[in-house]
Amino acid sequence: MPTITSFKDIKAWQKAHWVSVEIYKLTNSTELAKDFGLRDQMRRSSVSVSSNIAEGYERGGKKEFIRYLIIAKASNTELRSQLLLSKDLNYISVEQYENLDESLIEVNKMISGFIAYLNKVK
Repeated sequence: MPTITSFKDIKAWQKAHWVSVEIYKLTNSTELAKDFGLRDQMRRSSVSVSSNIAEGYERGGKKEFIRYLIIAKASNTELRSQLLLSKDLNYISVEQYENLDESLIEVNKMISGFIAYLNKVK
């Protein structure tokens, strides 16, 4: 595994950050812009994923880092649920939903893999 010198080096953080940018774009340009509650909750959930990865990294301990990664994974799944609701309410297209959901699944896998790796190293 490459050396990580910053939270920005973590692939899961990079992908989660990209998803947050996409969520902000989506919530500005679709019917979601009018549903303030759902829009704001989706933004908070998306930001929570990358923020918890970054914060956990800076905590300095493996156990604490893993705890924050688990929180990030939960926020990512929360966002998947909100994205599905957005599709079901016809706020976003099926294609928009599928593209972002695929990315969110990838983020969850990346976080899970990173947790498994951290659990193995001393």
